[in-house]
Amino acid sequence: MAKKKDAGKNYLDFVPVRNPSFDFTVADDGIVTIAVEWQGFYHRIAQRFFRRPRVSDIKLDAYGSFVWQAIDGEKNVYTLSQELEAHFGQMDKALSRLIKFLEIMHDHKIISWKEEGQ
Repeated sequence: MAKKKDAGKNYLDFVPVRNPSFDFTVADDGIVTIAVEWQGFYHRIAQRFFRRPRVSDIKLDAYGSFVWQAIDGEKNVYTLSQELEAHFGQMDKALSRLIKFLEIMHDHKIISWKEEGQ
């Protein structure tokens, strides 16, 4: 049976929280690089036999870097979208792009959700 999508949830009320187990650096130009350590049995095999790196660096673009630095565990997605639009001007589909970015970060466990009021 297929997993049901979060159709009834309002992402605007969710508060993203950074996962403290991921290290990140901010370059002089404001670009954020997140270090992701690959763990687990299959990753260790890939590291040993296929010479895969133990740690991968994920460089965010200007939008992602701005959002990453704005995540403080207090602001909800709506507030982040307003700040993003104020900083970068009028963007096409800014809210849907922001939600998709945060969903991807959540799927990779780089952030977690804290619902408003918790």
